[in-house]
This record gives sequence, structure tokens and C-alpha cells, in this order.
Amino acid sequence: MDIRQLQYFVEVVKQKSFTKAANTLHVSQPSISKMMKALEEELGVVLLDRTERKMELTDAGELVYDHATKVLHLMDSLALSIGEIRNMERGRVKMGMMPTVGSFLLPNVIALFKKRYPGIDIEMKEYSAKLLEVHVEQGSIDVGLTVLPADTEKFDAVPLQAEDLVAIVHREHWISERESISLAELREEAFILFTEEYAIHDVVKQACLRAGFEPQVAYMSSLWDFVGELVATQLGISLVPRSIVRRLNNSELRTVNISSPKIDWQYALIYRKDHYLSHAARAFISFAEQHLSP
Repeated sequence: MDIRQLQYFVEVVKQKSFTKAANTLHVSQPSISKMMKALEEELGVVLLDRTERKMELTDAGELVYDHATKVLHLMDSLALSIGEIRNMERGRVKMGMMPTVGSFLLPNVIALFKKRYPGIDIEMKEYSAKLLEVHVEQGSIDVGLTVLPADTEKFDAVPLQAEDLVAIVHREHWISERESISLAELREEAFILFTEEYAIHDVVKQACLRAGFEPQVAYMSSLWDFVGELVATQLGISLVPRSIVRRLNNSELRTVNISSPKIDWQYALIYRKDHYLSHAARAFISFAEQHLSP
């Protein structure tokens, strides 16, 4: 049994005539008759009681007609739903993002995306950079907003905007009035770092090593605000993305540029290599790339 047999059968019942059904379906009458005979033989029952004056459904025919109309309706519904997905009229994007970074980059982009694709839902969750990669790899989220570098063997990455890391210090710190400073000049300072699961932890440590020293870690935290408060109480200095400084909003803090070495802080969207990515997710990636390109 195939879908064409059901389509022909339903049309014959609706038209109450092989000839009219053939005209409606744009096929020959012998083709209709052959298809109906094959369907009856396959099911082992008579579906149509044919007389010279009329055509009626048998008991088995009524049962098959009822199920056939439901099947055809489901097929039409499936085709319509697939069409909606392909035309971006519906869909869902499961997205993970690093804390604070998402609020810096995404709100305007999401608002514009929803205006263009109102039927696509975006589900967002926050993860540290390293945990975010785990969830993308496992498939629990489609796309992750993180920082480069990413594992190129596992992920494809779409670079977005970049920004620099700056030092934050107490307003009475000896470098607070400096416009910039080299990282090597901070070798004797106590550093307040983010915990190991955050990408910035490794970025800062590697930058210090390139500058010729290993940072003296006084405290570690997973909270941006708490890092700022620790610096504000003169317990150490920290290196953070410039966009974070604007959110700390603490009059005790001062910002100093890092002149060398250059510390890359490149945002990117990542998704799993060689894995199906929905039309909605691909549309969002392309849209974000257009609006947040480097």
C-alpha cells in the first residue's frame, strides 16, 4: 500500500465515479481502476460495491476511507509544517552563552531577529565557556556564544566582535593614573582571577606567562561583580573585558589599558562539526554574523 493508492481511493469515493476521479487527478480511468483493484487485492477485501447505477462503500471500504482521509490529512499537515520550517515561519534555537557576555552582545540582535522571524523561538541558558563547549558537543544546545580559541576538531566557529582586556585597580593604586601599562610591570601584584572553568582564567594566565611571570593569585571567583568588589577593597587587581567594566559601576575602580602583550578576547558562535543544524539555528548564526561581524 502506498500513499497514491489512498489518494486515488479517497478521490473515487468523493466523486462517486472513476471517470470524474480520473479527470480530477489528471490520470487515465484505467490507471484508477488498476490502482483500486491492486488496493483491494492487497487488503483482501472489497472496498467499493459497484452497480450499474451507483457506487457505495462496503463496511471495509468505510473503515479504509476513514483511515485514508486521516493519513492524507497528516501528510498534508506534515508538508505544510516542513514548508513553514524551510521558510523560517517556525522553529527553535537552543542557545548557550557565557554570563554577562550575552547581555552585552545579544539583546539588540535577538530583538531584530524576532522581528524578522517571529515564529522562531530562542531558548537561552548561561554556562561558563568550558561547560558551554561540553553542551554544544553533547547536542543539548545548538549554538554557543563563547570566546576564541575553540577546539577546531569539534566545532565550527563564526567570529564576531572583539574587545580588549584591561586592568581594573583601586583608585589609590600606584597605576590608577596611568593610561596604559605593560603586563610585565604587574609581576609583583596580587591578581584576582576567575575560576578555572571560565575561559578568561586561562587567557589571563597565558598572557602573564608570555610577559615572563606567573601571576600571584590572591583570590578566585566565578562572579564578575564580586571580582570588582574585591578589587575595590584593595585586595588585588584583575584583568577583565572592557565591556564588563561598564557594568561594574564602582567609583572606587579605575581602568588601565594593557599595552603589551596584546590579549585577544574574540567572541564567536560555535556549533558542532559534521552535525545536523536546524534551519532556524543556521538562520540565527547568519543573522548574528551580519550584525556582529568583526
